[in-house]
This record gives sequence, structure tokens and C-alpha cells, in this order.
Amino acid sequence: MAIFPFILLKKESYKTDKEIINHEKIHLRQQLELLILPFYILYLGNYLINLARHKQHDLAYRKIIFEEEAYKHEHDLNYLKKGNWFGWLRDNR
Repeated sequence: MAIFPFILLKKESYKTDKEIINHEKIHLRQQLELLILPFYILYLGNYLINLARHKQHDLAYRKIIFEEEAYKHEHDLNYLKKGNWFGWLRDNR
């Protein structure tokens, strides 16, 4: 979980998992893009809309626009270096 400026991990072994760390770093970038607080408001709002629409926690979570970007690009360890600011907007059009 990324809570600016920290990445909180469930397991010690996740510290060496480059894809998990990259996923969370993408969330940190998203938080910066929205000046932190609006990110959390949009994240929660998007989750609640998805939950009402899909009626399943897991699907509602996966369909959060910020999660879609992070999951789509977590394997690309150069994604953040390429710029890709506001990718969560582009990835969902």
C-alpha cells in the first residue's frame, strides 16, 4: 500500500519484489499528480461507484482507474522513467 510518501508492505519478502514495488511507486506518482488528498477522494469515490456497479469487492477494486494503470504497467520497470504522467487518464479512454 502506498500512502505518500511511504510504501507499506505486508511481508518482508515484498521488499525485494520489483513488480510490487513498481506498482506502489506508480501509486505514489498518481498521488503526486493529484496533490495527494484528491487522489484518495477519487480513489474511494471510484471504488464506491465500481462496487455499486459490479457488486463485488475484488472487481470493484481492480476497476479503480488508479489500480488499472498500476496493474497494467507494474511489469514495466521503466514505466515511471518514461514520463507517463497522468497515465491513469490515458489508459482508461
